[in-house]
Amino acid sequence: MNLTTTYMGFTLPHPLVPGASPMVDDLDTARRLEDAGAPMLVMHSLFEEQIVREEMSVHRSIEAAAESFGEALSYLPQPEEFSLGPDEYLEQVRKLKKAVSIPVIASLNGTSEGGWLRYARLIEQAGADGLELNLYDLSTDTDESGETIERRQLDVVRAVCDAVKIPLAVKLSPFYSSMANFAHRLDRLGIDALVLFNRFYHPEIDIESLELRRVNPSSPSELPLRLRWIGVLSGRLSASLAATGGVHSADGVIRCVMAGAHAVQMVSALLSHGPEYLETVRRDLAQWLEEHEYESLQQMQGSMSLLKCGDPAAYQRANYMRILNSWQAD
Repeated sequence: MNLTTTYMGFTLPHPLVPGASPMVDDLDTARRLEDAGAPMLVMHSLFEEQIVREEMSVHRSIEAAAESFGEALSYLPQPEEFSLGPDEYLEQVRKLKKAVSIPVIASLNGTSEGGWLRYARLIEQAGADGLELNLYDLSTDTDESGETIERRQLDVVRAVCDAVKIPLAVKLSPFYSSMANFAHRLDRLGIDALVLFNRFYHPEIDIESLELRRVNPSSPSELPLRLRWIGVLSGRLSASLAATGGVHSADGVIRCVMAGAHAVQMVSALLSHGPEYLETVRRDLAQWLEEHEYESLQQMQGSMSLLKCGDPAAYQRANYMRILNSWQAD
């Protein structure tokens, strides 16, 4: 079965991509992912906070200075909260390039230009085959408008597009007032891919210890939101589309590809079942396509998108009304 797809300008033997996670911090795990058939690797993000901390030279002086200007540093995470600092991250890019023969996609996570441009260039120089910009921006400022946030993010993407020559993907959250419009504006900047969607790790309150706790691997219940917007955007952008969040089996992969995904990033399922699970999902995907008489993955790709499906109202307001009207009390 021909599972070939094109994502970020790369021709991949199949669409199953290990998404951004700490798995690639370990070279042996990275090799296991490649042995399991991973067509590319996505590194976890280098965070803007790490870059800011390095540029302030805080790593060298944080303990000595904590009492003298602690409030100025309180918004920055502690160094131990990050698995790799900026310099270590660049070195890990180089090590991965030597350890595997598949494309290595680095990732930057932030909200402002800051040190992004310099590190985008350094990541490119370290040998990364592509870069994923993770626009994780949870605004809590009551005076900041959605327009301001979108303009700032577009400025960041435009600057990085101008700074590097390697393929560029942008990873979004679902919280935009007009997702289709914002995706179109990003597409016009010349990005190579959109990744839908970032997962916000919502805090949980422990009422006994009075602490905030972070939850949670993804679950298949998160997938419909991805399917909706991939289906809406499929065929309407030059950028390729990747789904991430909620894909745990070949069944989820099939749905994503039908909606129009060119690649499907998996993280939680691989963390739970191990790198070899990737081959299981690839085999199940090929088997399903054969049983349903598809000749290739591309034949199925986008077949249930807004532009191609027989019931486009399923993506729109009409479906909302239909579901409400179909409900009956027990």
